[in-house]
Amino acid sequence: MKKKKIISLLLVVTMLATILAGCKTNKGSQTSTDPSAAPVTEGAGPTQDAEEIVPKTFTFYSADSKGDPWTDPVAQEITKRTGVTLETDYPIDGDDQRIALMIASQEYPDLIYAKGDTTQLIDAGALIDLTDLIEQYGPNIKKLFGDMLNRLKYSEEDPAIYALGANGVGAQKYATDGSMQLQYAVLEDAGYAIPKTLQEYEELIKNYIAKNPTMTGPDGSTYDTIGMTLSTTDWHWYITLANPSGMASGAADNGQWIIDDANNYQATYKHAADGQYEYYKWLNHMYNTGLLDPEFATQTHDDYLAKIATGRVLGLADASWDYNTAVASLLAADMYERSYAGLPISLNENIKNASLMDQGYSGGWGVGITTACEDPVAAIKFLDWMCSDEAQILNHWGIEGINYKLDDNGKRYVPEEEYKYSKSDSEYSKKTGVGFHSYPFPEYGDGRVDANGETYTTVSVESKIANYNPAEKKAVEAWGATMLIDIFPQTDEFPVSDYGAVWQLAIPTDSMLSSFVAQADEISWQYLVQLTISTPEKFDSLWQEFQEKLKAAGLEKANTEMTELIQKKAAFWKAD
Repeated sequence: MKKKKIISLLLVVTMLATILAGCKTNKGSQTSTDPSAAPVTEGAGPTQDAEEIVPKTFTFYSADSKGDPWTDPVAQEITKRTGVTLETDYPIDGDDQRIALMIASQEYPDLIYAKGDTTQLIDAGALIDLTDLIEQYGPNIKKLFGDMLNRLKYSEEDPAIYALGANGVGAQKYATDGSMQLQYAVLEDAGYAIPKTLQEYEELIKNYIAKNPTMTGPDGSTYDTIGMTLSTTDWHWYITLANPSGMASGAADNGQWIIDDANNYQATYKHAADGQYEYYKWLNHMYNTGLLDPEFATQTHDDYLAKIATGRVLGLADASWDYNTAVASLLAADMYERSYAGLPISLNENIKNASLMDQGYSGGWGVGITTACEDPVAAIKFLDWMCSDEAQILNHWGIEGINYKLDDNGKRYVPEEEYKYSKSDSEYSKKTGVGFHSYPFPEYGDGRVDANGETYTTVSVESKIANYNPAEKKAVEAWGATMLIDIFPQTDEFPVSDYGAVWQLAIPTDSMLSSFVAQADEISWQYLVQLTISTPEKFDSLWQEFQEKLKAAGLEKANTEMTELIQKKAAFWKAD
């Protein structure tokens, strides 16, 4: 690893020398009138009061399937202020081999967001160490990350910074989906009783269907009421079938792992952990009693969203980002009661739902600069500008006078019409650029404030409360609460994680963990669907068969390796 690091450093030094010696300014370029904009230039020193804007195009690969033609108003404004245009490439139709192909061909974009494949790029020597570049050209990067900058270091053995974390730094939670969601219409019908267990959740659904076997959708058609549905025919099974089982058992969101912090970070592959049997036994019961959609195992994700958009689905076990496009049509039709409340559902009353637990800042995944980038100085300056207050406000709020305005006190606010537009049009972000370019670039988390005491993002306690829809306001009032999250166990009831979110841990390429998880996930996907739709009499024998398959795949060794990896990460961060 040290050899790769030295080679990367020599490449950077060589490129810097070439740039500083050979660059010429473009006399015809537009010049920024705002020195704080820190425009991207070729070879300019970091202490210049104002730098000339030089047009620059960077190729960028994002593994998060986000096509970006760079034509929206915010993108154009970024180019106007920095000179930079991004040519974005991304996986097509779930293709997950792009990083492997890049490594095989040694052909890389200038900037890259590789998510869990970052380790492969590091081992291939494809990413440069950003440490010195940040020190020389990254004042905004250092300001944004603050004392979390050390968490960007790759490991104790190799403390290089290869990527700038994509998670919001210092984020506060003002909303949560909980482990499950339920329509406000159902809650209102039940006198706003707050279900906290699977059985209570089931009872509310069953009672409502008995009273409302059909309902009218926004198109005026009559539909049979569906108690609950899932999306399981593609990768969405992770979100609707796998994730809720861990959350219902009181675990934090650590992907496919459940960690026992009180037992020296003992890690267990999720579907072999305590509570899993009970959750899927309940889901099997829901299916066999007709409360779970009989088509869930065969419908496409588009089918899933289409059903939600009719307003006929009472309950979900999903993340709001996954179904919000379907809810948008309901909100546009003023069918607010058909939107969903996140609920603190657990297996039983003795388990705390950990939806509001603070997992600390995870360095992990982020945007890096590859060895193919011919101008790493310009690239780091662009990334530094993206961390500036100017860029953070532009990316999150949009363009002043269009997407947001200033009140009499000079404070930013989103006009009511713009807010409604953002919630009723699923393409709002892509059309306007608001919030579209902030991820996966570094950003301040919700709740972080600038020098004027205003939040960098549009999300704050005040904005959340002010923008609750009528159904949400009725629920908050009925609960005697201030915010919707007040019904959950609060953040201070849980310890802060010592290792961040496990799903963002860098897995060594010589570890068996990646291959185990891939195999175990395939096994789990197949068996969890089968378990849900099996007859109750066959459930136990099928569960035993499932667990034996996981053991044969290397469960015990994988649990040990993950435990050791987390212990090592926790010790490294504590030492820092």
